[in-house]
Amino acid sequence: MHWLVYLSIVTGVFLLMEGITWLTHKYVMHGFLWYLHEDHHNKRPGFFEKNDAFFVIFAIPSFLSILIGTLVPIYWLQAIGFGVMAYGFAYFLVHDIIIHQRFRLLTHSKNTYVRTIRWAHKMHHKHLSKEEGESFGMLMVHRRYWEKVKRDKARMQPAARLSTK
Repeated sequence: MHWLVYLSIVTGVFLLMEGITWLTHKYVMHGFLWYLHEDHHNKRPGFFEKNDAFFVIFAIPSFLSILIGTLVPIYWLQAIGFGVMAYGFAYFLVHDIIIHQRFRLLTHSKNTYVRTIRWAHKMHHKHLSKEEGESFGMLMVHRRYWEKVKRDKARMQPAARLSTK
């Protein structure tokens, strides 16, 4: 398989995973598997949550696609597995490190994208039950969250300029 086709499959799957994540989050995690996801909205003491089981649930098809695609060899299947794995890594970085600060890195970012995904996720978590949720995606968020963060940033800039004089 040509490397450009392989890379296109990996990239395409990575992009497709945002939609799959949105659907899974809204209809599975806030649906029939709410009992695993609930402790993520209603925080309990301890580092691990039942919600962490989703890491394993989503990693298994990725791992099997890479394994089977390598052993058989079916390189398009392997590329799909790597696309899912790349999205899983991005999800972990964004959700667990940037948003929820499970590892204390990037704690004071002023980056507009980081502030926007944090705000969208905060709006998701304001709903403590499985009903009436919003913002189920992860890497791409609705325009209204971008606009809110940009308004806040614009309001803060004049105050910041005055304090430096």
